[in-house]
Amino acid sequence: MNRILLVLLLLSAIIYGCGKSGVDPVVQYQNQKAIDDKIISDYIAANAGLNAKRIDTTGVWYVIKDGEQGSGNVLYTSSTQVTVGYTAKILTSGTVVAQTDKFHPTYILGGVIKGWQLGIPQIKPGGNVRLLVPSRYAYGPYPQDSLKLPANSVMDFQIQLYNVTN
Repeated sequence: MNRILLVLLLLSAIIYGCGKSGVDPVVQYQNQKAIDDKIISDYIAANAGLNAKRIDTTGVWYVIKDGEQGSGNVLYTSSTQVTVGYTAKILTSGTVVAQTDKFHPTYILGGVIKGWQLGIPQIKPGGNVRLLVPSRYAYGPYPQDSLKLPANSVMDFQIQLYNVTN
């Protein structure tokens, strides 16, 4: 009898431990979305001359200075290769977490963060775009230790597009 009670007690502890704990992931996502969107909208409001445009309802904003659109006809797909130079900063602190110098890496568009997938097609080869990317379209709740990038970082990317290959 004692063994049965012990087994039932252990089983109930296991079941209780497997139950929901903490914040619902959907609520957590919505809360972070609101925080990120406020950070970006406050930044844009504080920098009135920025002339930023939002990409649909994504929360990703872009800025293209006059004459920096680039040229050519480009069809972007998820398998398009893009050769870029870039600087990546945390928007709230301005801390540079990554940048290219003389080396310009080539990426497959479908393999980069969603903010880049949405923002790079706004320009053509030779173009230059600044992207303000909420954490949900950057690295999300995952810290990037190699970049010393905290979780849920809102990002500011300056991207020069050198080449596009389909």
